[in-house]
Amino acid sequence: MYFIFVKVIAPVCIKLIIFSELITFFFLFTLKIFVTILKKIDTDCLPVQQLIKSCAGCTQFQTVVATDYESEVKELRRKQTATPQMAPQYAPSLRSRLAPLLLIVQTGFIIIAALCFETKETNKLDRKPFLHFYPEFQDVNVMVILGFGFLCTFPLRYGFSGSGFNLLVAVIATQWALILNGIDSWYSTKIIRIDLKSIIKAELCAVSALISIGSVLGKTNPVQLTLIALLEVTGFVLNEWLLQTLLKVRPPNSIMLLHVFGALFGLMLTWILYRDGSKQGFEKEKFDKKSGLFSMLGVVFLWMFWPSFNSVLVVDDRTRLEAVCSTYLALAISAVTAAALAVLSSPRGKLNLIQMQSCILAGGAAVGVSVSVVQQPWEAMALGFTAAILSTLGYRYLKSHLLIAFECHDTCAALSTHGLPGLLGWLAQLVLQIKYCDDHTVAVRFAVFHICTLFTTVSLSLSMGTLTAFLLKWKFWRPPQNKKCFDDQAFWEVFTHKSQRKKNIRNNNIHFYSANLMFCVLQFPNLVVRK
Repeated sequence: MYFIFVKVIAPVCIKLIIFSELITFFFLFTLKIFVTILKKIDTDCLPVQQLIKSCAGCTQFQTVVATDYESEVKELRRKQTATPQMAPQYAPSLRSRLAPLLLIVQTGFIIIAALCFETKETNKLDRKPFLHFYPEFQDVNVMVILGFGFLCTFPLRYGFSGSGFNLLVAVIATQWALILNGIDSWYSTKIIRIDLKSIIKAELCAVSALISIGSVLGKTNPVQLTLIALLEVTGFVLNEWLLQTLLKVRPPNSIMLLHVFGALFGLMLTWILYRDGSKQGFEKEKFDKKSGLFSMLGVVFLWMFWPSFNSVLVVDDRTRLEAVCSTYLALAISAVTAAALAVLSSPRGKLNLIQMQSCILAGGAAVGVSVSVVQQPWEAMALGFTAAILSTLGYRYLKSHLLIAFECHDTCAALSTHGLPGLLGWLAQLVLQIKYCDDHTVAVRFAVFHICTLFTTVSLSLSMGTLTAFLLKWKFWRPPQNKKCFDDQAFWEVFTHKSQRKKNIRNNNIHFYSANLMFCVLQFPNLVVRK
């Protein structure tokens, strides 16, 4: 019996135990892989948890697989619910980039002004034009500084940068435009004359740069914005000179193409400077009630002073009156249409503040391009209505499709706010001019020249935008990291309540010790005398 047990039964039992252990190990290993795959598909999947609990017959499985799975799920959930990893404490320093660039540029402007600028004297004959231009100069100045400045403050943590960088770009672009616009005068008289009209014209050129920086708002640093201002104003003044010299376009019509030029220039910037992660949205690209209110204040400034913006370069008083009335009617219709379409396009039937800000001003941009031919009030109203529809559709659908299909992250929807209404105004000018023209030959000639005008503007804006974007893509300019986009702390000294409280406590301690030290110094002679 003992022999049978040792020679037959024991080896068989040992082999069965080893075989069962191998089967158990293989089963556990396979199930572990299966559970891991399901966990990666959905960590909160209820059938997976029920599958684990249903295998309660095996104690080893409960202690090994179930415990391991639950610990992994808890760890993964902890990582998902944990606070997102903070960005580096400091963004790349611009001390060696921004300060030298600004000082060199401003020194160059001062030298050019000392050698070439001359303020035009205001005599009795020029007194009336001065009084006539100064209110409109103030209106345009308010639009450029306050209107566009507050408009760019809608990101939650980008208020300082939105308004401050807008002022920086505006003043640099205006000074550079004064120099470039006066090259013709300097070539003939060696003097660049400065008056209110030349400053207004320079500010209009600067608006094209302000439109473009809206496309890359929050994703560039002030060094890059300064380069954008210099290069875009150069391209826009060159485009204006080509249109007036080669195609004999009148100055108001050539300058008012700034909406198309700025929007397409900014589109090329945001396409080439695309950042990974833009499709998912930046962490700080959001707004709240306070930032939305300040941004709406900028829209109000722009809405109020846009009639002066469109009519400031018009010479004839009758045409000026038509321009003011047409712009106001177009803006009014755009505001009403934008509110109606915002409710219709919202899933909950509510107004969208940011969408309305982009669409309210569409009528002013459309009428500005076609201001020379819009004569009837109904034409301006129809133009404002159509521009608001185009702008709403562009903001709602074109902006997201550009991001998905072409990787163009247009922050302020400049293409929908300025580009599409500008193209609509160009088309309206073509149609209305042909309508009012009696001679067929003149109409065909105007159509050819008008199409060439748009072709020149689009070509030059796209080419200049491409060159500028490739220049800005250079890492030498130290662009902000993705975590520092739309954040004032990357460029400004921003004090929180906690840091401000610590600073106040430190200042109070310093004042306390200073007062004690002063008291001891004053009392020291008395102590010496007493001794």
